[in-house]
Amino acid sequence: MRIGLTSDTFLPVVDGVGRVVVAYANTLAKLGHEVTVSAPMYDTGHRGGYAFELVDFTGYKVPTAPQYKTGTAIMDTHYKKRMEMIELDIVHSHSPFAAGREALRLAKQRCIPLITTFHSKYYDDFMKATHSETLTKAILANIISFYDKCDEVWALSQSSAQVLRGYGFRGEIQVMPNGTQQRSVTDADVAEAARAFGLNEEPVLLFVGQINWKKNILRILEAAAKLAKEQPRFKLVLAGQGPDEKDIRKKAQELGLHNQLVLTGMITSTTTLDALYKRADLFVFPSLYDTFSLVIREAAAMGTPSVAISGSCAGESIIHGENGFLCEDQTDSLYQAIKLALDHPEMTRQIGVNAHKSIPVSWEEIIQKVEARYQGLIDRYVCDPHPAHRRYQRKKTKIT
Repeated sequence: MRIGLTSDTFLPVVDGVGRVVVAYANTLAKLGHEVTVSAPMYDTGHRGGYAFELVDFTGYKVPTAPQYKTGTAIMDTHYKKRMEMIELDIVHSHSPFAAGREALRLAKQRCIPLITTFHSKYYDDFMKATHSETLTKAILANIISFYDKCDEVWALSQSSAQVLRGYGFRGEIQVMPNGTQQRSVTDADVAEAARAFGLNEEPVLLFVGQINWKKNILRILEAAAKLAKEQPRFKLVLAGQGPDEKDIRKKAQELGLHNQLVLTGMITSTTTLDALYKRADLFVFPSLYDTFSLVIREAAAMGTPSVAISGSCAGESIIHGENGFLCEDQTDSLYQAIKLALDHPEMTRQIGVNAHKSIPVSWEEIIQKVEARYQGLIDRYVCDPHPAHRRYQRKKTKIT
């Protein structure tokens, strides 16, 4: 198959969606498919060695999140000429924004099927940016309009599918979870990461993700502050970057976490990130925002158990006390879960072993299911030329 993937985040930004698209592209290419990735330009340096084709368009920084870029692909004539030379059988968008618009354009132009994956709880982002429920609902309606134009809409879990239903989407939803890259790190890698971030022999609590209040980081800080009053010898590592880094650092200082907090900034090396997962005693991820716990799976791949909020999308794969820890969305509840894990290191290590066995699913296994969905949609797709309305008019056929 000739597969087009579109995304608003890509290398060298290694956020959740970006890592998912990289995994799709690499695994599909490994299985013999021709893969093209379309994304805003993040890096003008040498990018050789990819197993797929990267065709990027001029990007500019997003004002509210400068680590990200956006753009209008159709305005980049060089990009358009390159894309016109590439044949595609199907296009899969991982965003309803710039990437989604480009995916829709490609699908209409070539009369090929379009799939999209719902990755994020957009309502939270727009409420924070606009402070207006009316504007937020209008933007959500526009997103749902995009989903309605797609031939298939995928969600990462049953609970995230319900979130999308709550936003007003009434079409069919196919659940297609993310996989986990099965990698290994050496003791030397772990030692180097520990040296780089000042981690000695003390216990390490790790969070990986956007440094953004929407990730429930305040809950982490409050629980860590409570722990520090009882046993101050630990490190709280927040790995990533985001718009609230300055305020989070200030809040941590107010809570007395001067000696415990480590903010790493953006980590572009997967080896360094994996080494931090491996070094951590507990991965702390109380996010209510995320629709899928990719980072919990990555931690489990390194044998590190996680604590998440009971009933959250992120905590879907965790069975409390068996392959991880669950708590309520309350400071004391999170504190108690962290304390339980640190007070019983042997038990926690065994739970990490169980997490490694039960939580990660390889990308190869997931992509085999993806292949079947792609091929089924391509085989059943009907395209009728209709020049009176547009270049092509597409007919959808139901896929079971």
